[in-house]
Amino acid sequence: MDTFLLLINIVSFLLLVGLLYSMHRKKVSFSKRVFTGLGLGILFGFILHIAYGAESEILSKSVSWFNIVGTGYVKLLQMIVVPLVFISILGAFTKVTIGKNFGKMAGMILGILVGTTAIAAIVGISASLLFGLDASEIVQGEAEAARGLSLEERSAGMADRALPDQILDLLPANPFLDFTGARPTSTIGVVIFAAFLGFAYLALVRRDEENANLVKRGIDALYSLIMGVVRIVLRLTPYGILAIIARTVATSDFAAIYSLGKFVLASYAALIVMFLIHLVIITISGLNPITYVKKTSEALLFAFSSRSSAGTLPLNIKTQTDRLGVPDGVANFAGSFGLSIGQNGCAGVYPAMLAVMIAPTVGQNPLEPTFLITLIAIVAISSFGVAGVGGGATFAAILVLSALNLPVALAGLLISVEPLIDMGRTALNVSGSMTAGVATARVSGELDKDIYNDSIEHQSIEA
Repeated sequence: MDTFLLLINIVSFLLLVGLLYSMHRKKVSFSKRVFTGLGLGILFGFILHIAYGAESEILSKSVSWFNIVGTGYVKLLQMIVVPLVFISILGAFTKVTIGKNFGKMAGMILGILVGTTAIAAIVGISASLLFGLDASEIVQGEAEAARGLSLEERSAGMADRALPDQILDLLPANPFLDFTGARPTSTIGVVIFAAFLGFAYLALVRRDEENANLVKRGIDALYSLIMGVVRIVLRLTPYGILAIIARTVATSDFAAIYSLGKFVLASYAALIVMFLIHLVIITISGLNPITYVKKTSEALLFAFSSRSSAGTLPLNIKTQTDRLGVPDGVANFAGSFGLSIGQNGCAGVYPAMLAVMIAPTVGQNPLEPTFLITLIAIVAISSFGVAGVGGGATFAAILVLSALNLPVALAGLLISVEPLIDMGRTALNVSGSMTAGVATARVSGELDKDIYNDSIEHQSIEA
């Protein structure tokens, strides 16, 4: 009987995949297919949840098969992240413009990323206080206790990680190791290595134009090849979102979500407020925020579904360049730095909310000005080097709570709603990096307003 039910689930999933494929054959727009995949995933996941329950063995086996499409898609995206970052940044140097304004451009992107993270911390603090969140009110079960113990063990080797150490971690002692993604800051290491090669290319142009032209042709050829791979993978987006969101809905513990509803609501209230601040930055830059929302929706939707800033990087960069008119160099620096620096959701809102929730359990008044100022500063500084994959928020929380001498184990109380909250956090992270790219390009005069204002129907990030 179990085998029969498993087969029904797999066949049902394949029929939904077939429906999306038929829409592709009928030339239905990419945007409509992405949102259809989301809707079908929610509906299918909810039906599975009602039919079997989140802890069902049949559901677990079914999800394993769905993961071939969902997790497989995320892995393909992660496969092209490092090559894409490397060749795109190196290619941007061959266009020379990035060399003239590199310091200003990089400084502005970093300033926006870290600055918005500090603002995100203030928003997170405000949300915790307004909703009256208190960690002592949350019931701790076996899963929460185990998670807390795991966090304490992990924090043992991270508590004394000073700012100079964080800065040194960004530098690529072995760039080939960073190409494997072995370190949490590997992406930034690849960015820095590509930048060094880019400056070397600019020096070569002045000394040996013939060889510089040869290097440029090689870089351009490799860039075209990598972008070809990116386009192939992006065409799989509707199917990936279908599988990922179906798994998420089907396996969610709705009872736990309900019991922690106040924290979930407070988290999403803070994330929405911070997203509105992104739109304010876009507006101050002299651009239409509604246009920004429309053109970034697919990338933000995938970030929400996949919970992976790194996996969303190709969509992030393509959206910036093809839909928002951001130059390649700016888009790649904003997207790449945004993976490990200044993540507004994971490194800003989340650890700030946790700190305010946990502070009363050790007799610390969360309204004390010194505590608040210290918290905001630590959040901004600790945002350097936060990984853009699953676990980045935990990493940030450990750093902030340890620096404030707050019990790290209490962060484990939220394990049951962590996936749900992480979806919104990841989408905000990606929006923050795109906002930094758009605002920097606009201020530097490099944004193509014709592309930004062009109708979305004329632009496809899968093309």
